[in-house]
Amino acid sequence: MVNTPFLTVEQVDEAVADVRDGTHYRPKIGLILGSGLGALADSILEPDLISSGDLPNWPKSTVDGHSGRLVFGRLENQVVMVLQGRIHAYEGYSMSQVTFPVRVMQRLGVEILIVTNAAGAVNPDFTPGELMLISDHLNLVGMAGMNPLIGPNLDQFGPRFPDMSQAYDRELNGIARCSAQENHISLREGVYVGLSGPSYESPADLRFLRLAGADAVGMSTVPEVIVARHAGMRVLGISGISNKANLDGNTKTSHEEVLEAGKVIAPKLEKLLRAILREL
Repeated sequence: MVNTPFLTVEQVDEAVADVRDGTHYRPKIGLILGSGLGALADSILEPDLISSGDLPNWPKSTVDGHSGRLVFGRLENQVVMVLQGRIHAYEGYSMSQVTFPVRVMQRLGVEILIVTNAAGAVNPDFTPGELMLISDHLNLVGMAGMNPLIGPNLDQFGPRFPDMSQAYDRELNGIARCSAQENHISLREGVYVGLSGPSYESPADLRFLRLAGADAVGMSTVPEVIVARHAGMRVLGISGISNKANLDGNTKTSHEEVLEAGKVIAPKLEKLLRAILREL
C-alpha cells in the first residue's frame, strides 16, 4: 500500500508492468463495477484474472461487494478490462490512491471508461431497482478540497486545468439511450452527486441535495470520472438506484440493503451494458 498522498508515474507503471505480464489482452474499454454489481465480470469469455492485491502500489478494497479483482477478456466481441469493485476515500485512502486504477487503465491504453455504481435516490420519483444514466455530476467532495487532481500535475497524465463541461460523453449517452429503448430497458437520467461517506445522508442533507439539482447520491465515481477526463478518456456513467429517497426521515438505509438491491439491478445493468458494447 502506498502511504504518500500523490502517486508518481513510476508507481503507476510498476502496476502496469505486472498487469501486462498477467494478460495478453490490450483493452480499449474499461469498466468499473460498483457495490453488488460485480457479477457481469463472471460472464467474460476467455478471461485473464488478476488479483489487485498482487499488484504493486494498488490500494486494497475493504468493503463487502468489492472483490478487488481485475478481469480481462471478451464481452460482446469487445476486448474489455473490468474492475470488480473500487476503492473509496472513506476507507482512509488519498484521492490519488482512490483513482490509481484509472491511471493504470490510462497507461494500459484504455480510451473509453464505463463507470457504474449503486446510488441512493434523491429524486422522489426514482424507485429502487431502476437504472439512471448519469448526465452530469455534482463534485461536492472536490468543492470541499478533495479533488483528485490536487497536487503536482504530471504532463504524462493530462493538463493542469482540464475542462469538465462534458464530463459524460454525449455520443456515449446517446448510444445508451438508444440501447435501452431498443432492448425495452427503463432508463432514468439525472445528476449524480458524490459525497465522501461512509455515513448515509440525513433527511436534511437529501433535501439540500435535491434543491441543488441532484437526482442520485453516492460515495464514489466522481473522482474516477475527473481523472479519466484528465486523461482524455471518454466516459459513460450508469447508476443503479439502490434505495428510496429518505426525505422525511421515516426509513433507514443500510449497506446490506444496497447489496440486496444490486441483485435486482445487476441483470438489467448487464443487459444494457451488453447492448451498449455491441453498438461500440
